[in-house]
Amino acid sequence: MDEASFDFVVVGSGTGMLAALAAAESGLSVLIIEKSEYFGGSTALSGGGFWIPNNALLRQAGVVDSPERAREYLSNVTAGETPESRWATHIEHGPAAVDVLRRRTPLKFQWMAGYADYFPELPGGSATGRAMEPAPFDARRLGADRALLRPPALTAPFPMPITGRTYKWLNLVARHPRGIVTAARLLGLGVGGLAIRREYIAGGGALAAGLFAGVRASKIPVWFASPLKELVVEDGRVTGVVVTRDGTDVTVRANRGVLLSAGGFDRNAALRHEFQSEQLDTDWSLGNPANTGDTIEIAKAAGADLAFMNESWWFPALPIPGPMPGPLLAERSLPGQIIVNQQGRRFMNEAVNYMTAGQIMIKETLPVWMIFDQTYRNRYVFGGGVFPRQALPKAWYDAGVAVKADSLDALAQQVGLPELKATVERFNLLAASGRDDDFHRGDSAYDRYYGDPGIRPNPCLGPIGKGPFYAVKVVPGDLGTCGGVRADGLARALRPDGSVIEGLYAAGNAAGNAFGRVYPGPGATIGQGMTYGYVAARHAAGQL
Repeated sequence: MDEASFDFVVVGSGTGMLAALAAAESGLSVLIIEKSEYFGGSTALSGGGFWIPNNALLRQAGVVDSPERAREYLSNVTAGETPESRWATHIEHGPAAVDVLRRRTPLKFQWMAGYADYFPELPGGSATGRAMEPAPFDARRLGADRALLRPPALTAPFPMPITGRTYKWLNLVARHPRGIVTAARLLGLGVGGLAIRREYIAGGGALAAGLFAGVRASKIPVWFASPLKELVVEDGRVTGVVVTRDGTDVTVRANRGVLLSAGGFDRNAALRHEFQSEQLDTDWSLGNPANTGDTIEIAKAAGADLAFMNESWWFPALPIPGPMPGPLLAERSLPGQIIVNQQGRRFMNEAVNYMTAGQIMIKETLPVWMIFDQTYRNRYVFGGGVFPRQALPKAWYDAGVAVKADSLDALAQQVGLPELKATVERFNLLAASGRDDDFHRGDSAYDRYYGDPGIRPNPCLGPIGKGPFYAVKVVPGDLGTCGGVRADGLARALRPDGSVIEGLYAAGNAAGNAFGRVYPGPGATIGQGMTYGYVAARHAAGQL
């Protein structure tokens, strides 16, 4: 068996790359091992935003915040699901993680202005938002490494670097002049960039590419196609890893520690059915196809306790044919649609943040159905890329994901929704009043962010009345699972008795959610991945 030795070993090349940069900056020798042939993991497939309150980038953007406000907010959001010593680390050390990102990568950043915290009305919450994201990044700066970036699951029909800040307006391209201007500007940047040999990418792809550029600049080795096989444990301490590389098992000594940052168990049907719901299909996940939970099971075999295995970063989606489901984000906040159960009754505020929406949906018999009319279809982008007035794909109808009828009665009969007509009549009365007395859609600043500003008084409410009418299946997809190794505020793995497994750290989706069962704001999953990776690296270096 071959052998190698480093100070710090990072398992996973998503947000774990930030941990590697922090460790290298602290003077440690670092190795990143990656199971797949690509870097980036679920980070590369994400929107790329990160929620880290009170960091320097936010202050530069003029955002007024404080550690005290953020602490008040997280205290209310987490509601005792995790100890304060766990989540307070994000407030205390998150800004320093952002500083490493600024120093050690070529990325530039922008504030996602107006993208509210997911519970902005709670004490300490922000209606204007605390999320940052990378500006479009020229992927050709990676040179030959460009081919190693995990390809996006969803792509625009034209070269357009779509950021979170511009996504909102692209959905309104048929409704608002700013949507047209935004589309033209992004198309100019994408196509114009190619004309001068630049490939501008945005979102998680940009974040992952920038992190990898930093990794290369710091001369940190990355072993691709090298899955973790087991942890080396000596006298109760993790001292290294066994990695399968080029068909050979290699023992890598980790003198200061091992960080597990290899994602969750998104694609492991057995674990999802055991801990979450037998209704779930792993094809509904928007996470990394390589996330099969190996790392979590290896950690458990080494004595680690697990936490929040029944939770995911839920994200309502269309179970359409293809490599990935169709995401439903802005679609659920826009006027002229509702989501109903198999009786045809509404059961939720459709515009609620996606994790809460999934938690509500998974309690229903699946699938549930989104109902809308031709007016809605004419106005808004749908399902990750169907443009206004464009017909829904034939493959959706063939797969039974979409149903179309000339009347509500006919639609209800075809789908089997006996109470649909009465539900729509009730909803239309609420829409006419501008207030959703049943589920309060549009009351929150978060709901209104993706609403239609041309609809007043409530940008989230509008009637369903102009045929033909549509029903599409909706399922609780996810951005990845968020249960895993139980960790403390220093990202150290814990045993069931609460004792620390020395030398073993966990962060990102390989660790139990630092925020318990909630998603505090846009980019909280990437934000905590970076924070706890940074903390693990600094602790391993003896600096925390």
